[in-house]
Amino acid sequence: MARIEGVDLPRNKRIDIALGYIYGIGRANAKVILERAQVDGATRTHDLTEVEVARIREVIQREVRVEGELRKEVAMNIKRLIDLGSYRGSRHKKGLPSRGQRTHTNARTRKGPRRTIAGKKVATK
Repeated sequence: MARIEGVDLPRNKRIDIALGYIYGIGRANAKVILERAQVDGATRTHDLTEVEVARIREVIQREVRVEGELRKEVAMNIKRLIDLGSYRGSRHKKGLPSRGQRTHTNARTRKGPRRTIAGKKVATK
């Protein structure tokens, strides 16, 4: 099993797909990395030689910001927006969508599960 940037890549997937398991690498980025490392994207992860894995690892460390470093940068960008008191920062702080989506009926991913509000009790005679 190939281990790159602290992530175990799945053994039976093509390497161009498997690189997507690393935070910060998508399909397009994986393709560029494999071209620079001179590795065929159709190769299965378990078929890679140690030399090929080392070349991929070297390209990623040299050219791409991934995993912990990238997560830290994203968190710092959000913290900066909150500290500035910007509109986007306030939306992040409240846990609401920050890019103009409607929240009246949707946005359940950001708002979390529905919280039921107790209805008014009706007096009966």
